[in-house]
Amino acid sequence: MEIRWMQSFVAVAEELHFGRAAARLQMAQSPLSQTIRKLEKELGAELFERNTRSVALTAAGHAFLPHARAVLGEVERARQATRASVGAVYGHITLGFTGALNHLSLPPLTRAVRTTYPDIDLDLVGRVMTRDAIQQLDSGALDLAFVGLPVESALVHTRLIAREPFCVVLPSDHRLANRSVIELVEMADDDFISTPLTAGSALQEDAMRACLEAGFRPRVVQEITDPYMILMLVAAGVGVALMTEGLANVAPPGAVFVRLTGGTVRMNHGLAWSAKAIHRSVVREAVLALAERVLPTPPPGVNWSATAN
Repeated sequence: MEIRWMQSFVAVAEELHFGRAAARLQMAQSPLSQTIRKLEKELGAELFERNTRSVALTAAGHAFLPHARAVLGEVERARQATRASVGAVYGHITLGFTGALNHLSLPPLTRAVRTTYPDIDLDLVGRVMTRDAIQQLDSGALDLAFVGLPVESALVHTRLIAREPFCVVLPSDHRLANRSVIELVEMADDDFISTPLTAGSALQEDAMRACLEAGFRPRVVQEITDPYMILMLVAAGVGVALMTEGLANVAPPGAVFVRLTGGTVRMNHGLAWSAKAIHRSVVREAVLALAERVLPTPPPGVNWSATAN
């Protein structure tokens, strides 16, 4: 069994498409298919269910995937250890993020990584909600991820990087759009736009909890995963939303951010990584140490807006 066979298997398992996997590996599709066949013959089991329209992992494929990733991880760690002996940090790291919600955290960290460690290949994976991030960190598909806190899981370690107040986002012609501050209960009769309940979004969970604590359950008329698209729908007059204050910097025309009274409704942003020792690497530890300098844990009572400017 060759290392390149496992690399090919992992690429197809993650892409679930032979064409995309071949492009990722910079090889033709036919040799890739032949490599997978050799691996299946070696293992004595089919790893993929194939038809003209789709590719899916078999039970054997699901069972083999974490072990293949672990082997490739060990090979990469060996390579890193060799190179680290000459004082450089080489390798690959995959960072998951949600999207616009991370526009204050993602740029400074990625810039710092590329400046400090130019030999690290940084792969950014967007539209990763907190629940998905935990699963992908545990499987090794992600090395690091931005998440909402708290995370009640023994699968990952986390560190607080920011606290950010929620605001109500209103269409510009809303009856309360000219107010400087709003009590959340004043929005009880409005239509809300939210990320889907089933998406595993910390943003959605925090917003729902805030409304329930204010004494009402929001009437959600539209669900959409992308936070920026929620702002677009607010601007279009579809409804109102609860969003973190920092997104006011990227709000489209027609969407107005109004602060909530008390400023006690907040979202806690965190950085997460796998708790499994098998996923530890020189690269990951270097980036985590760098993140502590670039995105330090804020002191108690300090919001993101006070530390990011």
